[in-house]
Parts: sequence; structure tokens; C-alpha cells
Amino acid sequence: MILRQLSKTITERATKMPVISVTGPRQSGKTTLVKQLFPEYKYVSLENILSRDNAKADPLDFLKRNGPNLIIDEAQYVPELFSYIQVLVDESGKMGEYILTGSQHFLLMESVSQSLAGRVAIFNLLPFSIQELSDANLLSEDYASHLWKGFYPVLYDRDLKPTEWLPEYVETYVERDLRQIINVNDLSAFRNFLRLCAGHVGQLVNFSSFGNQIGVSYNTVKKWLSVLETSFVIFRLEPHHANYNKRLVKSPKLYFHDVGLACSLLGITSEEQLHSHYLKGALFENLVIADTMKNHYNQGLRPSLFFWRDNAGNEIDLIIEHGASLEAVEIKSAKTVHPDFFRGLEYFGNLAQIDSSQRTLIYGGNEDFNRPQGKVRSWRSEEVY
Repeated sequence: MILRQLSKTITERATKMPVISVTGPRQSGKTTLVKQLFPEYKYVSLENILSRDNAKADPLDFLKRNGPNLIIDEAQYVPELFSYIQVLVDESGKMGEYILTGSQHFLLMESVSQSLAGRVAIFNLLPFSIQELSDANLLSEDYASHLWKGFYPVLYDRDLKPTEWLPEYVETYVERDLRQIINVNDLSAFRNFLRLCAGHVGQLVNFSSFGNQIGVSYNTVKKWLSVLETSFVIFRLEPHHANYNKRLVKSPKLYFHDVGLACSLLGITSEEQLHSHYLKGALFENLVIADTMKNHYNQGLRPSLFFWRDNAGNEIDLIIEHGASLEAVEIKSAKTVHPDFFRGLEYFGNLAQIDSSQRTLIYGGNEDFNRPQGKVRSWRSEEVY
């Protein structure tokens, strides 16, 4: 079993907070993780219709019969439980009594914020990180093998073929979750929308353009994007707000939490196809940015990640805020470093007044070294994530 980096943080916080909440996409390993960390706890899944009906019929009786020391999987299905959990943990004063998991972030967080504020520690568990695979000796020398395969645990634990499992994942989980949250009249249009999102990895989000291409309204596109975000399929990277006396792009960029899912939607079925694909660079950029986000979440931190672009076309792929300081990151899929890769870093560095120690080039090779213009780090480097 691959050790999850989030394990230590969750275990520590369970000694200080009465409720632990773990959210993330379906099949990211949430259930496996909490069962491993809390083996003595009773486990109940609200995916089970009988358990769900019992919880809805009498929430307090359900909690008293099964708890304390209870794991509730897919807890968002019965939001009535949360106010009763609040009362019970306030009465007992014990820490780590309830472990809640959920794959629909918005629905779970809406209930948590209303009833459990100040009583819950919230964590996001995403598919495997590069560091987790490296620690388990499962990281390839070539990033291309991970781009098209992705990082969902089941693909590594059971050695399944991504060309078979990922399309089934979209149909079984992504489309089902959408139908549970909002009414989709045209499933074919939504599937086209998913493929359109994959084709716009690393690009600016334009609701009107998306709607025109698939024949749905602006508001429908906005709603579908929101649902994909709450189900941990995609995320938007916002532009950095400091203007440095320049007019800046204000639209966010679009990325997938799992780059393998994007490749599957693009019809990429092998490493060979990926090497010549027109989106190879954008997919590599997606891999690096998504993994940077995972690294923050795995430390129990909220990511402060942005991109920067002005109206003259000057751009930085990733801006990481470390308190009051900034780190500028340029991402290139090439395995050989060229001098012009540093052009954006030098421009932004001079504009934002950050020195070479705060400028990083992440590339597709396997060596780490430094240049006068900034640090050069491999996509595999432990320093990066």
C-alpha cells in the first residue's frame, strides 16, 4: 500500500479537533486512507441506500447506534446528521470522534460550514502525487507515462489499463455526480463539454465561447464548470492580482485535477500518441501545477497559486505566494534547457523585484542545477513539490 503524505497531518489534527472531514474526487483513496488511519472505528457508507434511509429517518438514533468513533462515508447525502454531530461532540468534549468523507465538495462543505464551524478539520485528498509515487518506487523516468496514465490510486494498486478504466470513470462517476446535483437534459452535449474542457487545458476560460461551440447557454456552461469543480474534476487557476502598472488578463485558466483524465477525454491512448500531440506542453504544465496543488493540500495547507499575464503577452505559468513573498515558476516540457526559457522569468523578476532564488524553471528532464537567471528543477525533483 502506498503511503499517503496527508496521513501524518490528519492523525495529528484528530487529537485536537472533534471532527475530521476528508473530501476529494471519487476513487482518490479517501475511504482506504481513513480506514487505515482509524482501524478501530465503525464504518458506514451512505452510498448504501439502507444506511442512508436509516440516517435520514432518525439521524440521532443512527449516530448513537453507530458511534462514537464513527467513519461516515459520502456524508453529504444526509446533511441532517451534521447538527446532531455538533450536539454530540459538544457534549462529549472528545477529539476525533467522527470522520466524514465526501466526493461532492460543495454539498459537504455547505453542511459543514452551517453546523460544524470551529469543530472540524478539513482536508482534501487528491490522487497520488509525484512524491508519493517516488517514495513507493513507482515513478517513471519519463513524465509521458504518467501524463496519459494519470494518478488515480486504482491504476497503480491494481495495475489497470487507463484506456479501459478512465472512460468508465467518466461514465460511472463524473456523469452520475452531475445528474445528482443538477438536471442535465442533453447528456451528449455534456460529454462534448468535457472533451472541450480537455482541449482547453492551460487556456483562458471563456464561457460564451464554450457555449457557442456546443450549443448551450452561457449560464449552463457556468453551472457545468462549477459542478466539475465541486466534484474535483477540474480547477481554475486565477490570475495574480498585482498589476505592476500593467493591464492584466483577468480570466482564469482551466486545468484538470488528474491529467490522465484529460488525456483520456482527448482520445490519447498511448505514450507514443502523446509525444506528438499538440497539447503535450499544456498537459505537462497541467501535471506540474496540479501536483503543486497536491503538495499544499498534503501538508494541510490552502494553495495560493496563480498565473500572470499582461496584455502584451508576457506570461508566467505559475505564481506561488509564500506569505508576503512570491515564487515565479515557468514550465517547459522539453528535456533540454534553452536560454530563451528564462525570458519570462527575467521579465517578471525585474517587474516584481524578485531575485533568481525566487525564479524556477521546471522542465521535462531529470537533472537539477542552477543558472544565473534562476533555479532549474526536474519535474521529478523533491524541491519542486
